[in-house]
Amino acid sequence: MTSIGDRLLGLSLLILALAYGWGAQQWPEPFGGSETVGPETFPTLLSIILALASIYMMIKPDPDADWPPRKTLLELAMAILALFIYALLIEPVGFILTTLVCVAFLAWRMGAALKPALMIATVGAIVVYLLFNNLLDLPLPLGLLEFN
Repeated sequence: MTSIGDRLLGLSLLILALAYGWGAQQWPEPFGGSETVGPETFPTLLSIILALASIYMMIKPDPDADWPPRKTLLELAMAILALFIYALLIEPVGFILTTLVCVAFLAWRMGAALKPALMIATVGAIVVYLLFNNLLDLPLPLGLLEFN
């Protein structure tokens, strides 16, 4: 990628950071008044970091960066597609099953053997679900595993 490519990517990421930061500020104020740390804090911090990194990329682009080989670009495209599918399926299918499949797939694409990838993804999805639901009181969707 040439320095013009880095600058265009930096500009694109800056626009994304601004949109993401603006979206984070649209959360409704919590019941009982404003808080120092609310639901918008983490997304706002991420948008600030992304904005600073994109500005740095525009000011000081890498002078001799090369495009990765086609195989690497294909792997990146598959990872991005997997994450988009994850975002689409997390509500209807549920956090545990969707996370299990997505993490196992990504670990497998990164070179892990399928059986250990499935085992780690299963344990990880269940532990994160229990951590968020029980310890942090942040409910995640169960989807297909929900019992009525």
